[in-house]
Amino acid sequence: MILDTHQHFWHYLPNRDNWIDGSMTILKRDFLPKDLQPILKANGVEGCIAVQADQSEAETEFLLSCADKYSFIKGVVGWVDLCDNLVEERLAFFSKNPFFKGVRHIVQAEKEGFVLQENFQRGISKLAHFGLTYDLLIYPHQMEAAIKLAELFPLQQFILDHIAKPNIKKQEIIAWKASLSILSQASNVSCKLSGMVTEANWKNWKEEEFTPYMETVIDCFGEDRILFGSDWPVCLLAAEYNTVLKLVEDFAISFSEEAQAKLFGQNAMKIYNIND
Repeated sequence: MILDTHQHFWHYLPNRDNWIDGSMTILKRDFLPKDLQPILKANGVEGCIAVQADQSEAETEFLLSCADKYSFIKGVVGWVDLCDNLVEERLAFFSKNPFFKGVRHIVQAEKEGFVLQENFQRGISKLAHFGLTYDLLIYPHQMEAAIKLAELFPLQQFILDHIAKPNIKKQEIIAWKASLSILSQASNVSCKLSGMVTEANWKNWKEEEFTPYMETVIDCFGEDRILFGSDWPVCLLAAEYNTVLKLVEDFAISFSEEAQAKLFGQNAMKIYNIND
């Protein structure tokens, strides 16, 4: 199964979705499963994982309802307040739904060291009991804390979103590469080849700009801990869906058939515990 591990769906609400600023006008509308379904079909993608974009249980409920209605949505990475004293109760509640695969918090918007707070760590410590993953959404300057978090919870499955969002526009790679190498030494961390085009110049990027970053990811994580994600619809700021997919396909063209199958689906099914 070809699986896209990173999608978002939303009913656009200006007050709630204030991260969508004036430079992102294209995103100021609803993006729903019915909009994505024909795009996936046209590109030969058989399923996707819907990932949270709003930090509310209401959105988690919305995404799970989407998965219930559309068979191509194979799982949901939702949001639960990991810092709340009742986090275990909320995880138990959502885990009753078979589509609930993991949790994400928008750490990139938090202060440095947020993930090492005692209350956040307490929440992270509850995830493995329910077989849930945790998606790491961070910037390069937050990698040191992420490294410590992965070391503290060796039984927890972590997935690094958007290759930690290096500044591809300015071709900043040295410090990011060093930190990624250290993070990848934790065998419980995988990495999504996703979200790259929006870290480049939205209007004027070239495919070769991404090659050293993707090569670094492969060198660090190998073929068993990499996953493809489009980051639709956010990717539309810089590229159409088919362009984002082709970017990774072109890079992986020299891979063995087995390695390509892992990147485009098999790893995701294993890591997110997807059965069909």
